[in-house]
Amino acid sequence: MWAKDWREEAWAGLGEPWDLIVVGGGITGAGVLREAARLGLRTLLVERRDFGWGTSSRSSKLVHGGLRYLKEGKLRLTRASVHERQRLLEEGPGLIDPLGFLLATYRGDHPGRWTYSAGLSVYDLLALQWTHRHYSSQDFQMLAPHISLEGLKGGFRYGDAQTDDARLVLRVIREAVSSSPDVVALNYVAVEGLLCDEDKPDRPVDGVRLRDQVTGRGAEVHARVVVNATGAWSDALRKQVGAPARLRPLRGSHLIFPAWRLPVAQAVGFLHPVDGRPVFIFPWEGITLVGTTDVDHDENLEDEPRISPAEVAYLMAAVESQFPSLGLTLDDVLSTFAGVRPVIATGKVDPSKEFRDHVVWEEGGLLTVTGGKLTTFRLLALDALKAVSHRLPELPPVDERAGVLNPVEVDLPGAEHLDDVARRRLLGRYGADAPALVAAALPGELEPIHGTQTLWAELRWAARAEGVVHLDDLFLRRVRIAHLLPEGGKGLMDRARAICQGELGWDDERWEAEEAAYLALWQSCYSLPPRSSIPDWKAMLAEARQIRAAAQPSRRRKVIKRSSLAAGLLALAAAGTWLYFRSRRRQGRRRLL
Repeated sequence: MWAKDWREEAWAGLGEPWDLIVVGGGITGAGVLREAARLGLRTLLVERRDFGWGTSSRSSKLVHGGLRYLKEGKLRLTRASVHERQRLLEEGPGLIDPLGFLLATYRGDHPGRWTYSAGLSVYDLLALQWTHRHYSSQDFQMLAPHISLEGLKGGFRYGDAQTDDARLVLRVIREAVSSSPDVVALNYVAVEGLLCDEDKPDRPVDGVRLRDQVTGRGAEVHARVVVNATGAWSDALRKQVGAPARLRPLRGSHLIFPAWRLPVAQAVGFLHPVDGRPVFIFPWEGITLVGTTDVDHDENLEDEPRISPAEVAYLMAAVESQFPSLGLTLDDVLSTFAGVRPVIATGKVDPSKEFRDHVVWEEGGLLTVTGGKLTTFRLLALDALKAVSHRLPELPPVDERAGVLNPVEVDLPGAEHLDDVARRRLLGRYGADAPALVAAALPGELEPIHGTQTLWAELRWAARAEGVVHLDDLFLRRVRIAHLLPEGGKGLMDRARAICQGELGWDDERWEAEEAAYLALWQSCYSLPPRSSIPDWKAMLAEARQIRAAAQPSRRRKVIKRSSLAAGLLALAAAGTWLYFRSRRRQGRRRLL
């Protein structure tokens, strides 16, 4: 995909005018690039850091249908989400996989069983399937061993999905670039400023001024449309066209534990004992992930985000309350990560109540698409292209039925000893490149790195053909070793160097500098903060229990009334949804007759 001299060749071709310049190499920008390529547009994507560097490699890894949106009455948004989830499951096996989700209910929880039951019924009906089921307390314990039994009333199981978010970004970009020589994606290229058409009275944006972060060279590049897909960083470009700031960056942080210390076979969701927010614990890539927080990110967006001491305590309190018998401590934490969400500011005091849908704004000729979530990235891309269709009159109609990902119908000669799970994983993450990855492997490199599902050959392929510029690109995003092994994989550096240094063309001095920089970055942003700075989560839990016990008698009647009302409304919505789809199916059958 990105061969040895790919940056030189791409830079040499920047001078010709483009139909579309996409700024931002996360999942939104990747989606716009993919759909623009499908429409035959000459398109350039530039990303000032690495592909997927921002939110798109730091998500909660869930491809979900937006169950939380039902609480806000957003049936249309939920329906779109569950349909996109299903498309991704069908088109990207091995990259997007089913995930069973357990939802525990405890005495005094609000919402309770009947509200959840009605909500999950609507959720399944919108997806035109039935995945949820209620379990008694005894049966629920069998599904989630070690779970806290105090006050457990039972729970539900329903179906959702998960992914490797950084690999999803790479595959979407790869398929776009491979579709046409007129589609180019460059990482480590910053937009220093917007260019305006001086011949028009309103001086609309018609290009960008670029700076290569690797060589320092610059260029001015023109296009008929410039798309701002920089997510939480969108206001920086919007400011250049005089638009007011409208985003509220929110941080979501996570803890990662070894699977043997926090064993869960499927996701477990529950309400946090301190503030009642939904949190989850689930298996991913051979580890167990705990998340997420939802707090204002007041730090400089130019700096790598990191988990705060208060967030560590908050997530440890969640783990302690749900799995008290495991005796987990900070010594059990493998790694951490934090991402910044692009949320539209509406003035809500509680960050979790802010508007989560996507928006498309056209201001001064600059088109901004932001917000939304990982699952619906294709819909964001389609909305962006529809919004600029008046500026591209020859643009063919957008085909909303086209696949999100290319079908992968290739063999893997040389990988016969791999089991079905490993083969499926390679095909999902690498798509049409999987056979070349296997062919490039040297003896012993189709074996997994100890303690992970990652093959040594994946390191060689990433170094050879996936646009790695710095070592953290390799260990944080091309493969996820930084999250999966102690100290970010420090113990495997010698073998990784033997495999990758020649492929990258780095001399000893460059490798040693990159290794030192990567390990320092991991220590500062992907490990725990200083232990002394982390609040006592056990005291936090004790205080929350005291407050809850004192408030329980006075709140009981209000909670019952609210739960009954919510359950009634959701049950009504479920019935209406079911009748609607039954009517649609009958109409379809009549048309066929």
